[in-house]
Amino acid sequence: MSGREPWADPGLRAAWAQQDWAAILREYRRAAGLSQRGLEAQIGVAQPYIAAIEKGRRRVTTPELKARIAEGLHVPPELTGAAKHTHDGWTPPAELQERIAHGHTVGRTDLRTADWIGEVLARHRRAEDEVGGQSLWPVVQSQLDAVTRLLPNTSGEAADRLLLLAAEHAHWLSWVAWAERQSGPALSWLGLAHGWAIDGGHADMASWVLRVRSYYTLQGGDPVRALRTAEAARAGSLSPGAASAAAHQTALAAAALGERTRARRLADEALALALEVPDEEDRPGWLYWLDGTRARLDAAAVAYACRDWAAAAEGIRAALPGLEKGYPRDYAHYAAQLADAERRA
Repeated sequence: MSGREPWADPGLRAAWAQQDWAAILREYRRAAGLSQRGLEAQIGVAQPYIAAIEKGRRRVTTPELKARIAEGLHVPPELTGAAKHTHDGWTPPAELQERIAHGHTVGRTDLRTADWIGEVLARHRRAEDEVGGQSLWPVVQSQLDAVTRLLPNTSGEAADRLLLLAAEHAHWLSWVAWAERQSGPALSWLGLAHGWAIDGGHADMASWVLRVRSYYTLQGGDPVRALRTAEAARAGSLSPGAASAAAHQTALAAAALGERTRARRLADEALALALEVPDEEDRPGWLYWLDGTRARLDAAAVAYACRDWAAAAEGIRAALPGLEKGYPRDYAHYAAQLADAERRA
């Protein structure tokens, strides 16, 4: 196992961001499959001392010990600034935009770091339900810093790849900020994500960001503007997965405006598009969740929004068992919708 492979683990990265040294050692051992004795030689600390740190009887306070542990654990460079980001700073730092504005110059960049950060972000997406967005926030913001620092020496297709990765990180930060009721910062991060997606020529990502903005607007009680934004998300040449997500959001906004016939037609279109791409590798990374189960639940959600209670209950009841693992919040959401639809049917 390579030194940085355990660092793809979201729990370990969250522990590092919090500088919780007891948790860092425990999470690293878990991710690496090591005993305390196995970790002893790696960090140059005796097993009894490691046990004392993990149990809270000893604290890691000196810069020398911190540096020794960090070196022994092979902490990735993109995490070195993670502890500096706090939950007091929800708004995007101005220097992020400036850093990217000075990109696209001729140079050479080692894209292996970017590929690694992309793999880690994919794990964060899946782990958010269990680890929590607040815990991962400083980690993802530090990763975004690392990505944007690569841009000034990058041009062409490599720069476009980095812009997509930056947009994915900004979207994730927007989503977490929205969940924490930080609506202003959520929209600011989303604006950055959309701009970077456009700059990099990534139509799917640009569409997805508009779809999320429509969702925010609909949640905020403005279905007219939500519908307008969702329709904009459908423009251009999109992959079936991205087109499905945009059509589904447009259906929800149409249903909120009482346009039920249109909503049902769009729901059918969204379902058909989603079922064209059953394999995860054929979908954009942020649509990893859009499998057949979720596509059918989305269709049932539109029926629910149209107040077709019997159809909604039937659709959710049939698809919900496929969502039991890995999505506790979504499962709870659809289970509540099912109970309500059954009561109203």
